[in-house]
Amino acid sequence: MSTLSDKLKVPGDFWGGLASTLVALPAAVAFGVTIYSAISPQYAVFGALAGILGATALGLIASTFGGTDRLISAPCAPAAAVLSAFAIELVNQGVAPASIVLMLTVLGILTGLIQILIGFLGVGRLIRYIPYTVVSGYLSGVGLIIIGSQIPRFVGTSANTAWWRAAVNPALWDTRSIAIGAATVLVALLAPKITKAIPSTILGITAGIIAYFVLANTDATMMTLTDNPLVLGSLGASSEGYIGTIIGRWYDIGELKLSQVAALFGSALTLAALLSIDTLKTCVVIDQMTRTRHDPNRELFAQGLANIASSAIGGIPGAGIMGPTMVNLSSGAQTRVSGIIEGLLVLIVALVLSNFIAWIPVATLAGILIVIGLRMIDTKPLNFLESRATVFDFAVVAVVIGFALTVGLIAASAAGVALSILLFLREQVGGSVIRHKTFVSQRSSTWYRPEAEMRLIAQKGDKAVIFELQGSLFFGTTYELYSVLEAEIKTRDYIILDLRRVLSVDITAAHMLNQVRDMMRDRGMPLLMSNVREHLPNGNNLLEFFKQTELIDATDAVRVFQTIESAIEWVEHKLIGDIELPVETEVALNLQEMNLFQGRKVETLTDLEARMEQRTVKAGDSIYSIGDQERELYLIRRGVVRILAPIGGSRQLHHIATFGRGDFFGGLAFLDDHARGDNAIAHTDIDLFVLPLEQFNQLAEDHKKLAFLLITAISRTLAHRLRHADGERTMLHV
Repeated sequence: MSTLSDKLKVPGDFWGGLASTLVALPAAVAFGVTIYSAISPQYAVFGALAGILGATALGLIASTFGGTDRLISAPCAPAAAVLSAFAIELVNQGVAPASIVLMLTVLGILTGLIQILIGFLGVGRLIRYIPYTVVSGYLSGVGLIIIGSQIPRFVGTSANTAWWRAAVNPALWDTRSIAIGAATVLVALLAPKITKAIPSTILGITAGIIAYFVLANTDATMMTLTDNPLVLGSLGASSEGYIGTIIGRWYDIGELKLSQVAALFGSALTLAALLSIDTLKTCVVIDQMTRTRHDPNRELFAQGLANIASSAIGGIPGAGIMGPTMVNLSSGAQTRVSGIIEGLLVLIVALVLSNFIAWIPVATLAGILIVIGLRMIDTKPLNFLESRATVFDFAVVAVVIGFALTVGLIAASAAGVALSILLFLREQVGGSVIRHKTFVSQRSSTWYRPEAEMRLIAQKGDKAVIFELQGSLFFGTTYELYSVLEAEIKTRDYIILDLRRVLSVDITAAHMLNQVRDMMRDRGMPLLMSNVREHLPNGNNLLEFFKQTELIDATDAVRVFQTIESAIEWVEHKLIGDIELPVETEVALNLQEMNLFQGRKVETLTDLEARMEQRTVKAGDSIYSIGDQERELYLIRRGVVRILAPIGGSRQLHHIATFGRGDFFGGLAFLDDHARGDNAIAHTDIDLFVLPLEQFNQLAEDHKKLAFLLITAISRTLAHRLRHADGERTMLHV
């Protein structure tokens, strides 16, 4: 694996890191202020510092240990939503502010540890299977939570004021704050329509600061940092007290009881799940845009490590987030070094511009978060209301949003997944597991039989029914399938179940098939099954599963065939009375005994036989192969021949036909001037009559009538086979 220095792509990684810094830093400060302001307005400055430290640690560590190129990790909206709600809950319980800060630190560390555990256990690959409706509702729910949490700061009331109380009580509003916030929101929303060269977040913050100083010209109190509720105030990033605060916080953590830490586990699990989803969702988007593939478990390990480090130094946790990542990608970044550059630049910019950051209005940060919240709301599910087929999917989105706003984000995700599963089951139960129902009279095996036998099979073929099954055989579809099979058992002698398109089978379906087997056994007939695969798409072994459930045992109550054609072949033998003789007792036919020459004069056939070569081929040997140029017609005196050919452009050969005693093969290459398109293999020891084209041409000169009759018989048989094949193909496409 190449080192980071080997992979550095200048200047793309630098410009990508710089551009993403301009987006991630203001948002990180805003998220930090949101969380810590929930503790007390005086803690807003600590929140700004926590956001900066979080963006630095996440950028450096997640990019170093992660494997996804161009991914930018920083504090994010889900973290702000969960942590601010957690802080508000502790405030309502009367917990001291210093203790709340301590709990936030421990919560962040636990979150990182859980993410590392998730990555180590390989659970990361499962998160990608969360339904779109759940992700949509979750994002919209978080967006609404973010917007609601910023309304008090936007209108200039106390951060502890409920959003709905702040929204409906104009007496609490500060018109200066509203003007500053409105300028920020309007510019941030309209900027992308005017220019994309500068991130809208930067333009929105610039507009808010300009609005602040315009108003400050008429209000002298706005020109001071001390006791000014409209701005962040001094960060104190270089204060010696910061190191002492962190050391003291770690000392207090050491004094915590195990029960206190365990009480945080539920919130940590919630936050870890949300941050993991946010990260992997962004990674999937990167994969789609760059045609790469990320390692979800490695990425979760890196994110967990970064969140532990961030919380340990007083920062807030985060995830791989969409906004800065897209800016990083569009600015020319090529590798994960751009994420490390972003982390370094966040720290440098914060140190150099700490005095400037102190003058950022609180309403401006609230306005930026409101814009972020608005952009997180997914309006596409509204289109689901236009069709009855998708109205239930909209209901899932609505339930997730409702749970997110009233109960919690993890409960919202759980409710959404549960509803999605119910909708999936509903669709599965509503769809039929029977793809096709046909009869042996409508389909044939790969065995080409004489016309007399084909007529007999056509007459008796409705005694054998074929069911091609599809999808999942589980408790939701068992009753429907059993009802159909029960009715057929009363009127059919043979039932063939083809499982080639079956994706999974559960224990309930296996029990139902046991009942069907027993009913067939009571009639003295076996249940026939084909394509009982050992490797299903879900990785299960269906053949082994049927043995474990005792569906398949040592008796012949269930006969298993490799292909549907071999199952049909077995039924055909039964329908025509097993008239085929065992191979070892077969007697080689003469020409006059073959259906092709019945009714011809012996002397004429004697002349034809003299022009033929008699050939014996051992079982397993090749008679001809794909590409061979020999133009010969083969007539089977004794034995069985199988024809193998590629299907659908695949190089793999498939068994497509079987010819037995008295039949012929090789007719197409004999009639046209093309090379062989298939392989002919002796399935048993065989005796053949072989007629080369050169000998046939001489026969045509001496016995024109015999040659004409031979070609007519061959063409008639080939036409019959083609008509039968076309009929089957048409029937299968219905």
